[in-house]
Amino acid sequence: MQLNGQSTLVTGGASGLGLGTTRVLLERGASVTIVDLPSSPGKDVAAELGVRFVAADITDTDQFEAALDAAAADGPLRGVVHCAGRGGDRLRILDREGRPGAIDSYADIIRINLVGTYNVVRLAAARMARNSELLDGDRGAVVLTASVAAFEGQIGQTAYASAKAGVRGMTIVAARDLASWAIRVNTIAPGVFETPMLGRLRDDIRDGLAAGVPHPKRLGTPADFGRLATDLLENGYINGEVIRLDGALRMAPR
Repeated sequence: MQLNGQSTLVTGGASGLGLGTTRVLLERGASVTIVDLPSSPGKDVAAELGVRFVAADITDTDQFEAALDAAAADGPLRGVVHCAGRGGDRLRILDREGRPGAIDSYADIIRINLVGTYNVVRLAAARMARNSELLDGDRGAVVLTASVAAFEGQIGQTAYASAKAGVRGMTIVAARDLASWAIRVNTIAPGVFETPMLGRLRDDIRDGLAAGVPHPKRLGTPADFGRLATDLLENGYINGEVIRLDGALRMAPR
C-alpha cells in the first residue's frame, strides 16, 4: 500500500517512537494526524512539521473518535501506527517485607497499554472498513507497539510485561479477525530505544544498556522504529506478525 497522499494517524506522535514514525511517514508523502495527551508538546510538533494535532486519551472512546474524524479531513484513513502508552511502575509482586504489590498500579498499566490498544484497533478498523476502494489490496493497515518485555520481562515489570504480552497475543487474532475487511495488523516489539523515558537515565546507565545489545551496540532510534512501522504499512504481504526490533538483545532477569 503506497502511502503517498494517503491519510495516516500516529498515536503518541508528539515524541519518541511516534514522532520518529511521523517524520518517516511525511518523507513518504503521507498526510499525518498525530494524537497525544494535552500535556504533550503535540501543538508545537504539529506546527514545526506541518501536521495535524489532536489532543486525546486513547482510552477515551469519544476523544479518539474525534481524532479519527480529524484524520478523515485528509481522506479515507489508510494507516494507523499506535505508539501511545506508559512505562511500568517497577513494582515487585512482593516487597521486601513480603507485602503484595498495589493492584491499582497493575490495573492502570493494563488499562492504558492493553485496553487502550484494543480501543485504538477497534475504532480505527471501523473507519477503515468503510473505505470502499482497496488500495493495493488493502482497505487499511495498523501497526501496534509491544516490547521485548512481552518475551522476557524483567523483575519488577509484571504489569508492563503482562500488557505488552497481551498486545503480542492480540496481533494474530486481530489480523485474522479483520482479514475479511482487507485490514492488516502487525506489531513491533522494540528493545532499548532513545526515548524520553530513557533520556532521564544517567549516561553511564544508558551506555550500559547500549553495550548489552549484540549488534549494533547502540540504542535504537525513533527513526529505526519509524522506518519499520512505515514498511509494515506499505508491505501488503506482512500480516499478523510481531517483529522484534532489538539488535538481537535478550533481556536479563534484572
